[in-house]
Amino acid sequence: MLLEKDRYKVQGVDLIDLASEYGTPLYVYDADKIHQQFDRLKNAFSGVRLKVKYATKSLTNLSILKLLKHYGSELDCVSIQEVRLGLKAGFEPNQILYTPNCVSFDEIKEAVEIGVMINLDNISLLEQFGHEYHGSVPVCIRLNPHIMAGGNKKISTGHADSKFGISIYQLAHVLRVVKTYDLNVVGLHMHTGSDILDSEVFLRAADILFDTAKNFENLLFIDFGSGFKVAYKEGDITTDIEDLGQKLSASFQDFCQEYGRELEMWFEPGKFLVSESGLFLVKTNVVKTTPATVFAGVDSGMNHLIRPMMYDAYHEIVNLSNPSGTKRVYTIVGYICETDTFGLDRKLGEVKEGDILAFKNAGAYAFSMASNYNSRLRPAEILIYEGEAHLIRKREVFEDLTRNQVEIDI
Repeated sequence: MLLEKDRYKVQGVDLIDLASEYGTPLYVYDADKIHQQFDRLKNAFSGVRLKVKYATKSLTNLSILKLLKHYGSELDCVSIQEVRLGLKAGFEPNQILYTPNCVSFDEIKEAVEIGVMINLDNISLLEQFGHEYHGSVPVCIRLNPHIMAGGNKKISTGHADSKFGISIYQLAHVLRVVKTYDLNVVGLHMHTGSDILDSEVFLRAADILFDTAKNFENLLFIDFGSGFKVAYKEGDITTDIEDLGQKLSASFQDFCQEYGRELEMWFEPGKFLVSESGLFLVKTNVVKTTPATVFAGVDSGMNHLIRPMMYDAYHEIVNLSNPSGTKRVYTIVGYICETDTFGLDRKLGEVKEGDILAFKNAGAYAFSMASNYNSRLRPAEILIYEGEAHLIRKREVFEDLTRNQVEIDI
C-alpha cells in the first residue's frame, strides 16, 4: 500500500475508488505481495528439494488458491471441504496434504478415496488406519515436539498441553502400531504454531524430527510446518527466513546424507504468504466522544475481523480519507452487539464520519474466520492482479441468510 499524493494505491489501483465502487466493508488482496512472499520463502532454502504447501485455512477463496498454484505452491488442508476446494481450484490429489484433527474416521476414508496424502496426529486413528489399510496407503505422522516456538499460546501447537500431534514421548507406542499393521510411513510432520520468533528454537524441534526419522525406513519427506512471523507494525520482530533457511537447509542436507538418500523438505505457510497482502476497508459510521475516549465506530465488527478480539492481535489502521491530517487518538470499534474493539488509542489522521479506514494484515484469518453474527452479511473480496481489480467474491445479500433455513408452520 503506497501513499501517492495523499491517496493510497495498490499496484496503481486507488483504494478509495475501490471502496466507492464495491462498497464497504471490503477485503482487498495484493497478488504481487503474495508472489513476493512465495518467492522469498523458496529462495531462502537452497540445496534442498523444497515443496511449499499453502495452508488453505488462512484464506480459502478459489481465486487465491489458483493464484498460488500458478506461482508453484501445493496445498495443506485441514478438512475434507478444504480438500474439495483445492481440487476445484485445479490441484491434483497428490499435491494436497490432508492434516485433520479430531475428525471422524469416515472423513479420513473419504480423503483416502480422493487420493491425497494423509497426515495423522492421533494414535487411535493411526490404529484404525492400520486396521483398514495396513501398508496399502502411504501415511504421514504428525508429532508434537513439546517445544514452544511462538509467543501467543492460543496459536502455539507444539507445547505439552496442545491437542495437536502425537507426543514425541509416545514414539515407542507409535512404532509398535506401525510394526503391528505394517504401515507405510512416508512422511513425518511437526507444527509448533504461529509467530515463530527464534530460529534456534525451531531448529531444536527439527533436530527432534531428524532423530525420530531414523526409526522409519521409507520416508519421502519431512514436513516442518510453518508459523513464520510477519510484521504487524513498524519495528516488529519477524522470523528471519533467510537465516532459518540457511541453517535448516544445511542441517537437512547433513541428515539426508546420514539417512542414505535425499528427502523432500515441506513447509505449510499460510499467514506468511497472504497476511500482508490483505487490506480490510471500512467506513466510519460515527465519531463518538465520551469523557474518557473518542470512538470511531465503523461499518464492520468481529464478524468480519475477529483476530483482535480472539487473539488480541494488532492490526495497523490507516485513515485513507485523511492520511496526512492532524493526528488524533481514537479507539476504533465495530457495530456488533459485543465489545468488538479493533484498536485502542490509535493515532490516526483526524477521522470524520464517512471516512474510509484500512486495516492492514487482513489477508490471513479475516474472511476465512468471518461469520454472519448479528445476522450481518459477509463482505465482497477483491484481488488486485497485474494492475487490475478483480471481484473474486460477491457481497452477500439478505437471501443468503435464509437460503438454508426451513420454516415450519406455527
